[in-house]
Order: sequence, then C-alpha cells, then structure tokens
Amino acid sequence: MKRCSLWFGLAVVALVLGARPVAAAPIFWTDWTGGDTCVGTCFTALGTITTPTASVGVTYNNPNGVSFYQNGIGGTDWWTPRVPVSNSPYTSSAVDNVPTGTDIIALNAAGNQTLTFSQAIANPVFAFVSLNVNGYAFLNQDFNILSLGGVDGNSCGIWGCGGAFKNVVTLPGGDVEYQLIANNVGGSEPHGTIQFTGQFSTLTWRSLTAENWNGFTVGVQGTAQEVFPEHPVVPEPASMLLLGTGLTGLYMKRRRKA
Repeated sequence: MKRCSLWFGLAVVALVLGARPVAAAPIFWTDWTGGDTCVGTCFTALGTITTPTASVGVTYNNPNGVSFYQNGIGGTDWWTPRVPVSNSPYTSSAVDNVPTGTDIIALNAAGNQTLTFSQAIANPVFAFVSLNVNGYAFLNQDFNILSLGGVDGNSCGIWGCGGAFKNVVTLPGGDVEYQLIANNVGGSEPHGTIQFTGQFSTLTWRSLTAENWNGFTVGVQGTAQEVFPEHPVVPEPASMLLLGTGLTGLYMKRRRKA
C-alpha cells in the first residue's frame, strides 16, 4: 500500500510540473561550439547553455547527417528580422528574446535525432527556420506553438511567412507523436517557436520528410533547479530502488549494533 502511495505521489508531482503555466521570460539559448564530432555520415554537435547559476552541456546527434551547421562564428543570421523584437517570429508572451548570434543546425534528411542536456532543464524552447514542406514529430513530448512569422502581427521570417499546426498521433504500443506540421496558410515558409513545459534531460524527434533545408536551435527558461526549486528533480525508479536498498542496509546494521 505504501509503495502504491509513493508512486502515485510521484506521478502527481510530474503532472503538476508538466501543467504549470509558463510566464514571459528571457530564454537562455544554446551557444553551439566546435565542429562535427561524429565520424561518417552522422553528425554530432556540442553546445553550452549558460544560465544564472549553471553551465549546461548540450549534445545534438543525428545519424543521418545535416545540411550545414553554424557555430556562431560568422555565417548568415537566419534569425532575422530582430527589430522590433516584439514583432519577431521568435518572441511571444513566453519568450522575450530572439536566438542569439548566428548559431543554427540546418536539416535536410528524414529520420530521428536527439538533444541531450547534461542536467535537467526547464521549459525548453525550440526555434525553427523555414519548416516549409517538412514537419517534426516529437516522441512522447507535448508542446505548445508560441509564435509564427506572419501570425498575430508578427513579422515574417527571413524566407517569408507560413502557418503550422500540432497533430497528435498514437503509435502502435502506446507511444505518442506530437507533430509540428507546416500547413502553408498565409505562405509556405513557417518560422517560429514551440515550447515544452516541465523538466527535460532529452528531446527526441524525427524529421518527417527530406527537405533542404530547415533549421533549428534550442533554448531554456533555466535549469530545473532554478525554475522548479520547490520540486527537486524526481529520481529515476532505479535510483529510488538503490536508495531504498541502502536505507534498509543501514537500518539492519544499526539493529545488529544495538
């Protein structure tokens, strides 16, 4: 009975964190650094997110490779127009600032890819350029569309305007894909942002089609500890089992000494 109560409590905490509203805030964007570290056709990029109290490592891996990659040293600024910031395709009631620098990862192949963070982060924002005829399907990770170029008075993106919508698909076995789909309403070049609410250590998605090119970067509202200090990161079930085993061992040791 106690075990059931414990797991029910953890589930409630997870739901509460996932459902919390997100207020407008500065976003700490990834500073992509270095070059491709993967040998072969695959692609791996490393970056850093600097928050008020932490430096979070970011690893992006795509087994299918990418179209091109800019690590912020030179290159075209694809996140324009930046002025006025209030009308940017990338700002909204939840995002105060446009992605910094010229950092971008440009995609051209269909298939899976993953972002991994060195520690749990909160409320990540995914900014995209020129989604066009492509789409992104996030595995078991719901999101909200925050802003689009040409929508609600926003400026168009560097390639123009275009709409997008969320499509939810339940896969065999019970997994769910939350798909961001370009709908070409108001133009054929969606630029904008989406946001995931809660704590994350990874983001996994797949490009639905091969299209050259569409690009992205990622930012966060902060680390999980900064944004959710009253709700520390919930341990994985395996970690909780080890903790319970350790406490039981200490208890038995104290009894033997007594």
